[in-house]
Amino acid sequence: MYSQEHLNYLKKIKRNNFTIRLLQVSILVLFIIIWQLLADLKLINTFITSSPKLVLKTIIELHKQDLYVHIFTTIYETIISFSLGTIIGILIASILWWNKTIRKVIDPYLTILNSLPKVALGPIIIIWFGAGIKSIIIMSLLISTIITIINVTTSFNETELDKILLMKSFKANNKQIFTKLVIPSSMNNIISSLKINISMSLIGVIMGEFLCCKKGIGYLIMYGSQVFNLNLVITGIILLCIISAIMYYIVLFIEKKLVHKN
Repeated sequence: MYSQEHLNYLKKIKRNNFTIRLLQVSILVLFIIIWQLLADLKLINTFITSSPKLVLKTIIELHKQDLYVHIFTTIYETIISFSLGTIIGILIASILWWNKTIRKVIDPYLTILNSLPKVALGPIIIIWFGAGIKSIIIMSLLISTIITIINVTTSFNETELDKILLMKSFKANNKQIFTKLVIPSSMNNIISSLKINISMSLIGVIMGEFLCCKKGIGYLIMYGSQVFNLNLVITGIILLCIISAIMYYIVLFIEKKLVHKN
């Protein structure tokens, strides 16, 4: 049985969470209402800024054509890039933790690659791998994998030295230290890197679709800008926001499950 004070504390947390969600939804709804009012009152040029009604109309028109093909293509490419980037990034970060010499050798190259605009490599990637999904996934991996390696490696290296020395004093080997101490203590940071990785993967996919694809939301945005159809451009951006939010909350759900399990 919980005490009355504890029950009141739980109710307070629930009320606070409800208030936060209500404010978040209210801000979004208020933004949409103001946007539409400004458009109706001719205070903004809808040719440049579009409006909620025009966006909805564009979605309905795309629904009758190939909307879901574009959405599925972008989601598929993002999931593949996210999964591969996460697995490869964590594996390489683990190797760098195990071998300090390799980490010191690779560290400046990771920094350089991370600061290099990946879109500059786009033409080379297209020439090497062709103008298709393969090039898009590789471009996305260049972004998400490097970020994952840097974040996870940093998290591994931040494991408390006293705890590592304590385990070594009990004759624990590197495998035991890594699996029993380093990974569990870094789990929150690994989950946080997943949140970053999902957005980085989506950014890489959209960059790739800008350059070499005839399907996907990035293609819709690029095509809309080329024909000066700002309704299509803004519709594509809104669809990206929705997809990004859904993927973020999926990762958040996984985080809650893992935290609750631990």
